[in-house]
Amino acid sequence: MKASILIEEPRSYRTFDTLDDFKSFRVTVETSDLYVKALSDLSSETEALVRECRALIERSIEQRAEFLTSYSPIEILSDESVVSARMIRAGQKAGVGPMASVAGAVAEYVGRGLMNLSDEVIIENGGDLFIFVKRNVVIGIYAGMSPFSEKIGLKIEPTVIPLGISTSSGLVGPSKSFGRANAATVLSHDPTLADAVATALGNRVKKFGDLGPACEWAMSIDGVMGCLAILEDKMAALGAVELVPVC
Repeated sequence: MKASILIEEPRSYRTFDTLDDFKSFRVTVETSDLYVKALSDLSSETEALVRECRALIERSIEQRAEFLTSYSPIEILSDESVVSARMIRAGQKAGVGPMASVAGAVAEYVGRGLMNLSDEVIIENGGDLFIFVKRNVVIGIYAGMSPFSEKIGLKIEPTVIPLGISTSSGLVGPSKSFGRANAATVLSHDPTLADAVATALGNRVKKFGDLGPACEWAMSIDGVMGCLAILEDKMAALGAVELVPVC
């Protein structure tokens, strides 16, 4: 089966290709900027889902500032929304604050909503992907100035359960990172968890010797299927990671 290719990279490098049967469209709501591929144009439905999700997260921020500002795990309140609770649980597993997983949480919320309207859905939200496909796809990895950048990709087979792929970087993009990784990528069937762990994985990579131990740490977290960390010309990968060349 021939694979479709989608490059995972900062939004300024997105390619809105129309060479397959997917309909590609972009939806922007305030700071949320999503690139979506589905079997029909679901722009209005996507916007409504983004607004719903943002409202739930904003309610949690209004209830307590630490939801927005904490770099450490916080506790779940009794009246927490489902999306906010997922962010907090992901942060507890990864040892980070809830907002470390906000892009993955939005992608997951929207993706699960669109699954009711399209048999296949791919959503990219600032380096965080929600994937539900019935064909092989290759997710190319953008890693800034690393020689691996846009030269390798992750082969993803048809997914019965939605898959999350998140990439964090200390050198590329606007997201906060305490590490120096060109790319720290995590795969999980829990897209919100993938985002939180990718953030923490990237935080742990400050030198070449950190690559292996950081990936081993990520794989120790329940729910993580695979991970990849790149620092300049060195790379470590563990778990369900099938690397292929991207031409």
